[in-house]
Amino acid sequence: MHGSIMRHVITMAGTGAIGLMAVFAVDLLNYFYISHLHDSALTAAIAFATSLSFLQISVSIGMTIGLGACIGRLIGARQHAEARSLASAFIAVMVGIAAVLGTLTAVFATPLLRLLGAQGAALENAATFLHIVSPALPLVCLGMALSALLRAVGDAKRSMRITLTGALVSALLDPLMIFVLHLGLEGAAISTILARCAITASGFLNLRGHAMLEWPKKEAFEPAMRKIGGIAVPAIATNLATPTGALFVTHAMAQFGLDAVSGQATIDRIVPVAFSLVFALTGSVGPIMAQNLGAQQFDRVREALMAALKLTALCVGTTWFVLAAGHNVILQLFNVQGIGAEIVRLFCCWLVLSYMFVGLLFVANTAFNNLGHPFYSTGFNWGRATLGTIPFVWFGSAYGPIGILVGQSLGVVIFGTFAVLTAFRVIGRLGPHTAP
Repeated sequence: MHGSIMRHVITMAGTGAIGLMAVFAVDLLNYFYISHLHDSALTAAIAFATSLSFLQISVSIGMTIGLGACIGRLIGARQHAEARSLASAFIAVMVGIAAVLGTLTAVFATPLLRLLGAQGAALENAATFLHIVSPALPLVCLGMALSALLRAVGDAKRSMRITLTGALVSALLDPLMIFVLHLGLEGAAISTILARCAITASGFLNLRGHAMLEWPKKEAFEPAMRKIGGIAVPAIATNLATPTGALFVTHAMAQFGLDAVSGQATIDRIVPVAFSLVFALTGSVGPIMAQNLGAQQFDRVREALMAALKLTALCVGTTWFVLAAGHNVILQLFNVQGIGAEIVRLFCCWLVLSYMFVGLLFVANTAFNNLGHPFYSTGFNWGRATLGTIPFVWFGSAYGPIGILVGQSLGVVIFGTFAVLTAFRVIGRLGPHTAP
């Protein structure tokens, strides 16, 4: 609540980006290993399975956003005891929801994958992966919650350690499971579960000393669901929009064969690593905004938004240069063939610029979620996933996989622009009447 806002944003987002980059880099490395088994059915299976896993993780992220935003406000208002009580109760609810969601996904994996267009060996392998990984969803949800609490109290370094721990475990076990023990995709799934166990254990260890957890009290569940859930529910709805749009894109790509799906999967692995800083801003700038809102320092809320936008522009510009210069290396590393190679080349050289507008949308959503307007982010995200995706992708599919990618990029330009303009209007209306 004092000091340079840009320094706070860089510290929080930078440490968060390191953690996210480590996690996504391991996922990218995992895909790299699978691609060198030289079986397009396996790489396509990863793409189909990840599309459904993305839905699960989006629910977890939505709950985590609600937790971080509410607890950040309470910490900013110096109400530590209430923050601990509500956080403990809501985390118990989060774990229960994740357990139900993970179990349902495992049970209905095969019919859900068929809806995406998966068939044959790709369908069988994707279903096997989800049967193993989905029941462990509560572990990753709990790890996210503990990391969010650390960010809410301003301990960015320990929050980073949680994700780094999981990344290290996965990086060590993936090649062992896939190549040494010859378990293939099943080995990747087992490695994922063990990494989630490590993330949870690291979360509890790093949160010690902050006094942010206690045994959940019965009387705390109702206010926790009301205060945190009031932010979390629209945040979940918001986060579900992106994977829903991605499901439509995956289904559209599936009609052009496994090479097209594999090309899209390669992009989906590159993006989280390349834009880790942009994605980290969503979880990192939020607590800064929430704390300054709680302290009634509205100028610093606007300053935090501006700092996030500047970092987004810097990140996208740098990433464009790196990917455009190295796209041939990427094609060779991931053994991308046929139309898949054309998809990856177009993205790296040109369409990567559209992520500036993805960043604008994400940063705007963070402002909405932490400043009392969570339904704005829900509206913009679903607008992008439906009006900004379906008609553009449908029209573009007439021109093949390339048209699908171009259509998807055009849609996000529109909604990213309007979202950030609305965020500035929301901040402009803040005043003493705004409740923490």
